[in-house]
Amino acid sequence: MRPAAPGEEAVFAPADDIPEWAPTRALGRAVLLTGLLLITGVLVGRVDLVVLAIPFAVGTAVALRRRPRERPRIALTVDDAYLAEGDEAAAVVTVGNPDVPAYDLVVVRTRIPRWVRVEEGDRPRLLTLPPGGVEEIELRGPANRWGRHPFGPALARAAACDGLMASRPGIAAARDVKVYPVTEPFDADEAMPRAAGLVGGHRSRRPGEGGELAGVRIFGPGDRLRRIDWRVSLRTERLHVAATLSDRDAEVVLLLDVLAEAGRSGGVGGSASVLDTTVRAAAAIAEHYLHRGDRVSMLEYGTSARRLRPATGRRQYLTVLEWLLDVEAQPSPYEPYDQVFGPHLLSSNALVVVLTPLVDGRSAEMVARLARSGRFVLAVDTLPPAAAPPRRTGWSDVAHRLWLLERDNTVGQLREHGVPVVRWAGAGSLDLVLRDVARLASAPKGVLR
Repeated sequence: MRPAAPGEEAVFAPADDIPEWAPTRALGRAVLLTGLLLITGVLVGRVDLVVLAIPFAVGTAVALRRRPRERPRIALTVDDAYLAEGDEAAAVVTVGNPDVPAYDLVVVRTRIPRWVRVEEGDRPRLLTLPPGGVEEIELRGPANRWGRHPFGPALARAAACDGLMASRPGIAAARDVKVYPVTEPFDADEAMPRAAGLVGGHRSRRPGEGGELAGVRIFGPGDRLRRIDWRVSLRTERLHVAATLSDRDAEVVLLLDVLAEAGRSGGVGGSASVLDTTVRAAAAIAEHYLHRGDRVSMLEYGTSARRLRPATGRRQYLTVLEWLLDVEAQPSPYEPYDQVFGPHLLSSNALVVVLTPLVDGRSAEMVARLARSGRFVLAVDTLPPAAAPPRRTGWSDVAHRLWLLERDNTVGQLREHGVPVVRWAGAGSLDLVLRDVARLASAPKGVLR
């Protein structure tokens, strides 16, 4: 991923016309002490108490001679570069003093995202701002997990008049930093089970313009001269042309099961949860097939039922990465909306890759329905080896082992129904399964008479 242009300049939020400053407790103590000394001195007739009150009164008056009118202005900007997991994210908090009096102290605090490791954390920063002064605070740290990570909101509160006046806080809205998933190496060398279009990178059984040699035949009307095989033509004394098979594209549907989350996410260098494995595997598979010229679409099996239409090219790859940033677990006791799997959305020729942990029984039923509909379905197991579903209070190790046995039975039943289930293991993990699916697709079908 290449970084884009630097982020836009900070734009300050306009200050209100109403005064935004209020007296502090220090001002109240100074006024109270001065008043007590003056009243006591007058009542008891002691001049020394009146003289003792004069410095407090003069000091307070001098400090308040130039009161500020506007609260500090603050803006938050983030770097708009394309970031992958492990790259350094950056944000800049800009604080300004639009008033004539100086700020004695400005306290700035910014909320830091959970998955961005900033060295100073979200501890308050202390500044002093002269009249018209501007200070910038730079926040940098590695982003350890994919997703949209909000920097902010940022807050700035100032004190002036020797600490006798304090402003209302200036607030800058949060800004999202986009961190894209790291695509694990993936390369499937096997052919697609069935291609749909006439242009693409897969070999078909239909003769046409392509790069796969199908044989040599006699020259006929409509054949191009560049296809003439001169060696065979000279030997047989008749024009022969090289026949080729057309290159066809395929549609790949990536179906993400987001009904349940299991395992603990440790970021890019730690353990992976179900969503981590699902998102990274989907990005890798989409990148591979889009690079080969195939159409890729995305579907979610969950309560929101999000969908990304099929398309090809680099723009679709960037759209897929943007779409994956919003993937989140959607547990629900209700049955997910199944009409997204209708024939108008899922082509009969498409290869449906279901990324599922098979933790919820509804997921296995969904995969079985897709297989019974006659589509080419491949289930990719995204459950980490050491992961388990969210345990209820009182769950024992025996109950956990029973759950594992039940899940193994579910996987076995899917395989008996003709649905291959394979654990995601990066490059080449789907080659053997795709070879079997392609062989089944090309096998002759029985016909009842």
